[in-house]
Amino acid sequence: MTHDYTEAVRITRDYYNSDDAHRFYATVWGGEDLHLGIYEADDEPIFDASRRTVQHMASLSQLLGESARVLDIGAGFGGTARHLAHRFGCHVTCLNLSEVENDRDRRLTAEQGLDHLVTVHQGSFQALPFEDGSFDIVWSQDAILHSDDRCAVLAEARRVLRSGGELIFSDPMQADDCPDGVLAPILERIHLQSLGSPSFYRQTASELGFIEVHVEDQTPNLIRHYSRVLEETTRREDELRGVISAEYLARMKQGLTRWIEGGQNGWLAWGIFCFRKD
Repeated sequence: MTHDYTEAVRITRDYYNSDDAHRFYATVWGGEDLHLGIYEADDEPIFDASRRTVQHMASLSQLLGESARVLDIGAGFGGTARHLAHRFGCHVTCLNLSEVENDRDRRLTAEQGLDHLVTVHQGSFQALPFEDGSFDIVWSQDAILHSDDRCAVLAEARRVLRSGGELIFSDPMQADDCPDGVLAPILERIHLQSLGSPSFYRQTASELGFIEVHVEDQTPNLIRHYSRVLEETTRREDELRGVISAEYLARMKQGLTRWIEGGQNGWLAWGIFCFRKD
């Protein structure tokens, strides 16, 4: 229920429900994905790099196939869910806060003829509305950072996984050796007190009883991705101002610059994780 959401969850929902945010991500990211990309060239399309991330993460799974039940938490526009459903024939459940994004997800899913394989639910991944052991794979891309209780998110993921199930996710994080206080401008913008870190996720997963399968540092692509988004935003600014407020674009460019600088200074990290429930 929405009245049970924490302040951080409500802020995240309201942001992604806003017209400016929805139009920005639908336009600049290519309309399918909201996550970071893995780049083969600095100037390649954001959509292509973002889709490569999905393909790479899928290659880590031992369970993807027609019989797999996948839960994508923080599913955004549902681009990952549709790709997995189309590629593997699996059933994917999208769980996402934003009603606006969920409406787009359902529309695109129907247009692509995948609504028999992809279902969309509104809700928070801090309290998953699913029974224990319901899924083979819990998947997430660059969404868990928005939680103010990431331990609860991982615990909920474990609860809804069957024995032997996989937790596969990526997340922008603070580096393990990030100095205190330097990320304050970034944290203030996303209304959080902290970010996760590689060691936090590995330790928390271990304490919850997960088996570590794969951990991968992709930090250089954090810098490349936000640099590409900043370049694209700047290049298309006149066009974007026709549909997105100038104030939002100015804040976005400032925020992107801070993420890029944080990565270049070694304060931020981006990683991909795969854990298995024993």
